[in-house]
Amino acid sequence: MSELTFEQMLDESFKTIHTGEVIEGTIIDVKPDEAVLNIGYKSDGILTKNEYTNESNVDLTTVLTVGDKMEVKVLKVNDGEGQVLLTYKRLTADRGNKRIEEAFNNKEVLTAKVSQVLDGGLCVVVEEIRIFIPASLVSDSYEKDLNKYAGQDISFVISEYNPKRRRYIGDRKQLIVAEKAEMQKELFARIKEGDVVEGTVKNVTDFGAFIDLGGADGLLHISEMSWGRVENPKKVFKVGDNVNVLIKEIQGTKIALSLKFDDANPWKDATAKYAVGNVVTGVVARMTDFGAFVELEPGVDALLHVSQISKEHIEKPSDVLRTGEEVTAKVVDFNEVDRKISLSVKALLAPEPVEAAPEEDADVVSVDIEAAIAEDNQ
Repeated sequence: MSELTFEQMLDESFKTIHTGEVIEGTIIDVKPDEAVLNIGYKSDGILTKNEYTNESNVDLTTVLTVGDKMEVKVLKVNDGEGQVLLTYKRLTADRGNKRIEEAFNNKEVLTAKVSQVLDGGLCVVVEEIRIFIPASLVSDSYEKDLNKYAGQDISFVISEYNPKRRRYIGDRKQLIVAEKAEMQKELFARIKEGDVVEGTVKNVTDFGAFIDLGGADGLLHISEMSWGRVENPKKVFKVGDNVNVLIKEIQGTKIALSLKFDDANPWKDATAKYAVGNVVTGVVARMTDFGAFVELEPGVDALLHVSQISKEHIEKPSDVLRTGEEVTAKVVDFNEVDRKISLSVKALLAPEPVEAAPEEDADVVSVDIEAAIAEDNQ
C-alpha cells in the first residue's frame, strides 16, 4: 500500500464542495468591490459586489465585517485561477423566489422600499427579487409624477408571479381601493344630514370645491360657500385647507356640503332691519337694464328699480350708477317668503315745490309720494 503524499493528505483534510452547494464561510477580508471568505476548502472563496447584491452603489466594506459568518452559494469551484466563486444574491434570490411565491398564493401584503422610479412605474426589491409596480397600479387615481415615491416604503400585493420569465408584478392600487371602501363604509355609518364635519380641500374648480371627508369626497358648490356672493372659489380655498362644513344632503354615495350655517343667516333678523319705511345703505353689486341690485349685507340683496333711482327719467341704471357705489335708499317693499326687498331713492327726495296760483284761483296742490311710486312701478 502506497503512502499518501503530504499534498494528498492536505487535500483530504479539506471538505469537498460542489457547484450549487450552499455553504457557510467566514469573512477574512473585505474590499469595496469584493470579499474573501474562508469556506474550509483548499482555496478561499471570492464574493464580488455583483454577486452580493443587485444594487450598484453598495460599498461592501459598509455591509460586511471581517470575522462575520455568512451563508453563500458556490457559483464555480474553479474559476480557472484556482479560486472558488461565491454568490450571495442568488442564494437570497432562491429564497426570495419562494417568499414571493408564498406571498402570491396567500395574497399577502408586502412592504418594501422603492429602489427605482421608471417612466412606466416603480421597482422594489424583496430578498433580491425585483418587483415591478406599473404606474396604473401605483394608485387608484392618475399619478403624474412618481418621483415622490423614491426611497419610500410602500405596501403592495403580488398580482403576477412568473419565475420562468422573471416576471413579478406588484399591485398597490387594490390595497388603496379596499382601504377607501372600508373608510367609506365607516363614514356613511357615522354621518347624517345636518352634521358639521371636518374635511380637507382636495380640489378646487370654477363651480366649487371637493372636500375629503375621510372615506368619501363631498361637493361644496359655489352657491353654498357663503351667504354672500363668491365670484371665484379659487380665491377662497386652496388644496390642503382644513374646513368645517355642514352636510346638506346625502344621496347614495354623493354628499352635498354647505358653509351656510343657520346662526349666520343674514335673513334671520331681516324682518326688523329691512321693514318697509326703513332707510338703508348698501353697495351696488350688479346692474341690469331694469334696475340695480344693492348688497345691504353679505347674502342680502335688494332691487333698486330704474324708476326709483331718480325723479328724472333714466334709461338704464348704468347711466347714473357704478358698481361698488354706495347708495342710501328707502325700503318700499319687503317679501320675507321670497326673500325680496325693493328700494327707492326717489322716495327720499323732497317733492318739487308747487308754484302758488294767483289768489283768486289759488288751490292747494298735494302730492302723494307713495302713490306716485306705486304708479311708477306699474
